Amino acid sequence: MDKDLISNDSANPHFAAFLTRLSPSAITRRRLLQVGLGSAALSFFGLPALAGPTGRAAIGFTPIGVSSDDAVHVPDGYTVQLLYAWGDPISNGPAFRADAGNSAAEQAEQAGMHHDGMHFFPWVVNGQPSSTHGLLCINHEYTDDGILHPDGMAEWSHDKTRKSQNAHGVSVVEVELGELGGAFRWQLVRPSAYARRITARTPIRIAGPAAGAPGMRTRDDRRGNVVFGTLANCAMGHTPWGTYLTCEENFNAYFNGLGEPTADQKRYGIRANGAGFRWHEYDSRFDVATEANEANRFGWVVEIDPWQPAQAPVKRTALGRFKHECATVVLAGDGRVVVYMSDDEAFEYLYKFVSRDRFDAREPAAGGRLLDVGTLYVARFDADGKGRWLALQHGQHGLDEGSGFADQADILMRTRQAADVAGATKMDRPEWLAVDPQSGDVYCTLTNNRQRLTPEPGNPRAENIFGHIVRWREAQGDAAADTLDWDVFVLAGDPENPDPARRGNSKGDAFASPDGLWFDRAGRLWIQTDVSGSVLNRGDHQRFGNNQMLVADVASGEIRRFLTGPKGCEITGISATPDARNLFINVQHPGEVAGGRSSPAAPLAGSGWPANQFAGVTGGRPRSATLVIRRADGGVVGS
Repeated sequence: MDKDLISNDSANPHFAAFLTRLSPSAITRRRLLQVGLGSAALSFFGLPALAGPTGRAAIGFTPIGVSSDDAVHVPDGYTVQLLYAWGDPISNGPAFRADAGNSAAEQAEQAGMHHDGMHFFPWVVNGQPSSTHGLLCINHEYTDDGILHPDGMAEWSHDKTRKSQNAHGVSVVEVELGELGGAFRWQLVRPSAYARRITARTPIRIAGPAAGAPGMRTRDDRRGNVVFGTLANCAMGHTPWGTYLTCEENFNAYFNGLGEPTADQKRYGIRANGAGFRWHEYDSRFDVATEANEANRFGWVVEIDPWQPAQAPVKRTALGRFKHECATVVLAGDGRVVVYMSDDEAFEYLYKFVSRDRFDAREPAAGGRLLDVGTLYVARFDADGKGRWLALQHGQHGLDEGSGFADQADILMRTRQAADVAGATKMDRPEWLAVDPQSGDVYCTLTNNRQRLTPEPGNPRAENIFGHIVRWREAQGDAAADTLDWDVFVLAGDPENPDPARRGNSKGDAFASPDGLWFDRAGRLWIQTDVSGSVLNRGDHQRFGNNQMLVADVASGEIRRFLTGPKGCEITGISATPDARNLFINVQHPGEVAGGRSSPAAPLAGSGWPANQFAGVTGGRPRSATLVIRRADGGVVGS
């Protein structure tokens, strides 16, 4: 959704332009990345590399081949269980109807559409985290209104608007592993006092420096501290104090903008008719001409306490406003909280937030307040393999009244513009971030940027259609440092492509458009892909098959394919139980068609998954779903 939109016309440097700009001395000083490239390609790309850690757990499964059929495939010796699909009740509630005839009120008690990022929160028993019982928080990114309603978008109405809004947001469900029919299976606990849906209509508190700012006030909220709903929930994070961070990404798609947008609206991609959701026809909040400030109240990181179902979620404005893809949390050496974040759009930026105060495990309930006071930074990558974190702080890096920023709240509401002024590096659609549990290195997927149509000076990949993964190491290994060293971990690509620049350098199985990213406890890096439905299984992407999940050994560079998904889907959302024996992943939008909306007259034209693969599952529509993957022998997944 809006993946090819470009809102950044600043003159800031492009990350890709640095990839071949390293001096000979820098290349000599830093070990070249050697994971499957020939000498000619090495001289072409000129890539440096950080030394990888050694002594980590090996990849233990036999890789599978590509697939273009309508099913999920995993290696021999593994099992796949369907756990939670769109329309399933979160607790005691209405079942999914095959004709999509559930009402808006029923949808508010069911799984939302388009599962994305998620995290497993284990129960704690006698001081030990359980690997058989816990809560799952699952994002629901957006809706395909063509199949959300029996007749699609025909005769759009207030009820259809409400149902679409209720299919967005987050699910919190209680799950447990137990014996069922002579086998151990995961299932939802029903009823559950913890189960709830947070939707685009749920009251959410606004906290941090932008709370109450003039730009956050509306006719319905004159104090600017409460907003109805969260939406476009993409990837996520989780905190040391046991809460969930859900990220609002393509929020602009829901607003009917002006025919002639202001500069600020244009910078966030707010335009007439948005992405065609039509909410503004029955909810005036989403009509910019009617309520100019409502859009400022979306594009944030939202904190949810899954253990407190009566507690309102909180939008943490100190983390900035942009198209948040994820919010990966670590602790600095001195105990301060660091949140790595990305802005998923072509030519946008990478960010991190460093709290002012330190986390105290003896007072976990106070943890959320750490996200309200601190410093937001944006990344600049330099040609010598170094980088800097630039503080987006009023009075620094040209961010003052003279450049149009009245105060810190203004910077946080207009974070993209502040990053433009500070001089951040333009990236190729930065998405998920993951921190290596052994080395502390940070990895980020750059999914692609097909909009760069002509080579730039030093740019090795004009039309970066396949994407890559960048990594960096903070100075002294401290996440709160303001300098870093960077390299490119892997360039995605097709080794059989006739264009050398598109062959990539994956040592092992080829892939394109890396998106989801996660380290397991043993240090294996899991990579999930999101090749757009407009190019999936055709043209330059023909040989990749359906979207997939792979595992990388970051020390050797080896990459093996672990899973392939059904037709038209994205593979996303990944988490595991503490014992690493149960892996949760999400299959999003199976059967998605180009343009993102299916025909209600032929709802199964793109895919019949999951009903075509799993017995006893209601069909009628393709359904995004959460899966559980286990080894048949009960061992550690991936080992």
